[in-house]
Amino acid sequence: MQPFALDDGVVHLATPTLDDVDAITVACQDPDVAAWTVVPDPYTREDALGFVRDYVAPGWERGNVFTWAVRESVGPSGMPGPEGVGPLLGMFGLGVDDAPDGQRSAEIGYWMSPAGRGRGLATAAGRLVVDWAFDPEGLGLARLSWEAYVGNWPSRRLAWRLGFRVEGTVRGHSLQRGVRRDAWVATLLPDDPREPVEPWPDDAPRLATTS
Repeated sequence: MQPFALDDGVVHLATPTLDDVDAITVACQDPDVAAWTVVPDPYTREDALGFVRDYVAPGWERGNVFTWAVRESVGPSGMPGPEGVGPLLGMFGLGVDDAPDGQRSAEIGYWMSPAGRGRGLATAAGRLVVDWAFDPEGLGLARLSWEAYVGNWPSRRLAWRLGFRVEGTVRGHSLQRGVRRDAWVATLLPDDPREPVEPWPDDAPRLATTS
């Protein structure tokens, strides 16, 4: 599949390229990104090069891993669309399984740089990705899944906003740099509301109101 962009006038999602390597390097050196994702730690420019060249591009070519860089739709020029997009602020991706057409599922993943947090940009980007994933003219998925290491409340907050239903905590579910970690898992189906469907947990720490 050929890479393409998603844009709603708030955020612009487009495939990261080699021009983004330096920005990806800086973003993935943020302690929060390292703590809650599987990026190498410490993260180097070579890691960013490998991500763009050996992960992003082949994923699009195979049609089973779709990765977008998150930017604001309106950049310094004041013009919407590709000519006016701002700097890289985060990353969203979908990893699709090999089930038959009409039964496929994908896992959604994301991270945001410090400059992109708390501004509603991740929520806007997530809605674009979810809508395309379920659209019959897009992937036409039967299911989306989300998982995060226990304690990653900002990621859970975004999934909650998008309508994901947390199914539970699975012990030792996820592997991070060779170590098993407990994880929350959640699902979203095509006909589910794209808004919170369950109360926000009482034991969650107080978080910013936008993601």
